[in-house]
Amino acid sequence: MSIKQTTLKGSTSIEGTGLHTGSKVTLTFHPAPANTGFVFRRIDMAGQPEIPALANYVISTDRGTTIGKDKAVVNTVEHVLAALVGLGVDNCIMDIDGPEMPILDGSSKYFVEALEKVGLEELAEERDYFEIREPIRLELKEEGVELMAVPADEYQVSVMVDYGTKVLGSQNATLNHLPDFKKDIADCRTFSFLHELELLLEHGLIKGGDLNNAIVYVDKEVSPETLEKLKKAFKKENVAVKPNGILDNLDLHYPNEAARHKLLDVIGDLSLAGKPIKGRIFATKPGHKGNTEFAKLIQEKIRQEEKKPNVPTYDPNAKPFYDTIEIMQRLPHRPPFLLVDKIIELTKDSVVGVKNVTMNESFFQGHFPGAPVMPGVLQVEAMAQVGGILALSTVPDPENYLTYFLKMDSVKFKQKVVPGDTLVFKLVLSEPIRRGIVQMHGEAYVGNKLVSEAHLMAQIVKERN
Repeated sequence: MSIKQTTLKGSTSIEGTGLHTGSKVTLTFHPAPANTGFVFRRIDMAGQPEIPALANYVISTDRGTTIGKDKAVVNTVEHVLAALVGLGVDNCIMDIDGPEMPILDGSSKYFVEALEKVGLEELAEERDYFEIREPIRLELKEEGVELMAVPADEYQVSVMVDYGTKVLGSQNATLNHLPDFKKDIADCRTFSFLHELELLLEHGLIKGGDLNNAIVYVDKEVSPETLEKLKKAFKKENVAVKPNGILDNLDLHYPNEAARHKLLDVIGDLSLAGKPIKGRIFATKPGHKGNTEFAKLIQEKIRQEEKKPNVPTYDPNAKPFYDTIEIMQRLPHRPPFLLVDKIIELTKDSVVGVKNVTMNESFFQGHFPGAPVMPGVLQVEAMAQVGGILALSTVPDPENYLTYFLKMDSVKFKQKVVPGDTLVFKLVLSEPIRRGIVQMHGEAYVGNKLVSEAHLMAQIVKERN
């Protein structure tokens, strides 16, 4: 089933403070055309430069994910991107009047709420997934980080975190269905260990934080001097350590909120691969460095896939769209001249069919019987029969119509087809059907190899009863 791309129905804004800069910023989400993806626009800079949210624009993963292009930079993009992915948004332009996303409460919650105010709009173009067909793995041995992607029918993420501390311990989190992101993951806040927080404060690197936008795990003895520093930094009269080992003024939403937030980060960072993912991600001790390196690895896999021929995927175990009996209800051909075994995909402008070539084919008795090769003209005939299914799918009563082919152009035969091969045909309309005239481009594959192709023109004709 095809899924359409989405964008926003309108524009919406949210204001806040950058965690590390302490600067007030306004982020405005705008609708965008299909295939735009996610783009940040620095409207406070001359020329309003744009930065595509892609892994090759990552310039830093220190305390968050930073992307940049030329002189334009945007920090801490992961929580915003996770909100977009979690709500199923495919295309969005984001105006920001400063160098850093607002930290808000350290989660994706308020970004989700802002986006839901305007809602989503479906676009005409189909969503282009990157489907994981074989395992992809990344390991950073020194950090103990491992990420792996394996095949799955939808986007799923599992995360395990263990930093060798008693206060946090080992935690796991899983998201099996992306629509559950809002209720299970979006409100999970970022976290830090006390020793990290002290170091950031000493170097003036956390100007926009307070105890409401980060969970602070106390992993060391807290001296009175440290508590005084924290009071001053967060402008609080009192700061204390709770029995569960976190600083006060904040309650955990979930016992495993830290793992859930890391899962949130994984979703945001992996969106930088540039396409929605269909597969399961396993992440052990993920961080922004490993996440973005994995996004780059997936991005490279996407580039490699795009260079390959657009070969239809054939799963012989999957239920066909039409089996042989259903094909014969639509086409007038019968064995031995019925050259289509299955239709595995049919849309309003394309069709994919399958022909299993066996030594029992009648034409092998006379066509190179000592070195059997399927005649090219029969490859084109099989292609035309698959195209006939597409043509007849446009009329309400296909049993009362026939398809006559009028012309074949640019016919090319590139590889031999022999017994044992499985031919997969893909035909796509070249232009809309007018007055019963159908024009389509057809390709035939064996495995990943293009074996023949042709441009076909046919006419749909209603037969008299």
